[in-house]
Amino acid sequence: MTTKHYGKVAVIMGGSSNEREVSLMSGGGVLAALQSRGVDAHAFDPAEKPLAALQTEGFDRAFLILHGRGGEDGTIQGALEFLGVPYTGCGVMASAIAMDKWRTKLLWEAAGLPVPEYRIVESADELVRAADELGLPLFVKPAHEGSSVGVVKLKTLDQCQAAWEEASKHDAIVLAERNIAGGEFTCAVLDGKALSTVRIIPATEFYDFEAKYIRDDTEYRCPAGLSDADETLARQLSEKAYKVLGASGWARIDFLADTDGTLYLLEANTAPGMTSHSLFPMAAREAGLSYEDLVLQVLDTTL
Repeated sequence: MTTKHYGKVAVIMGGSSNEREVSLMSGGGVLAALQSRGVDAHAFDPAEKPLAALQTEGFDRAFLILHGRGGEDGTIQGALEFLGVPYTGCGVMASAIAMDKWRTKLLWEAAGLPVPEYRIVESADELVRAADELGLPLFVKPAHEGSSVGVVKLKTLDQCQAAWEEASKHDAIVLAERNIAGGEFTCAVLDGKALSTVRIIPATEFYDFEAKYIRDDTEYRCPAGLSDADETLARQLSEKAYKVLGASGWARIDFLADTDGTLYLLEANTAPGMTSHSLFPMAAREAGLSYEDLVLQVLDTTL
């Protein structure tokens, strides 16, 4: 299969968010995969050169693998549209909404999709009240960060001040979310079609940054081991969640199961990780797609 029609491809990675190092790991994998298939692909770090260089250096399209703010929030998507450079993944609106955990929940709730009960808290005192209403433990998280940056599992009331300070230093909007204790899962959606779900079993308290990118004792099960009915439901919910956000190209939908088996949507990732620990490639392998095949299929969504 010829890859000449892709032209010169910029793999946009790095950036200046809290997830820069993860983005560089993901981008390195994507770049190597594209080059192994004969694509004229080159690394492009917007923290090191202006986006206008995409035009002056003659790039035909971009594989976006920036994580976090500036990469998943619609900012670079809008800039690329202004420059006329086709790119992978979600557009401006879907990217901006998905990066905002609160507004993502509002949209999903409005569409009748299940999300864990939550509160917006503006102080440590409000966090104490949220804990009283939602019960302990609960999760405290900034609204606009990814990779579990700033997320705290609150187990006792005397931790409220510290939890509030940790989450609020990353964002002006802080969520307190009811603990859903039946398991952590994710579902990759490729061009609107859900792949197999993955169950995540961290050795840490929850699937935090360390469990995602550093430790080797996090367990992944793909397929997830759900019943046939629940696997079907999880894929349906993920496809609906993707559609409600106006997503395109690819996205990963994280969800939780309660102890009674009820499924709850958690958040969406519009520039999914592509590191050695990442979950989208894992789901693709279960569907018979190699890492390289997956990367090319994602790149095809720019056409």
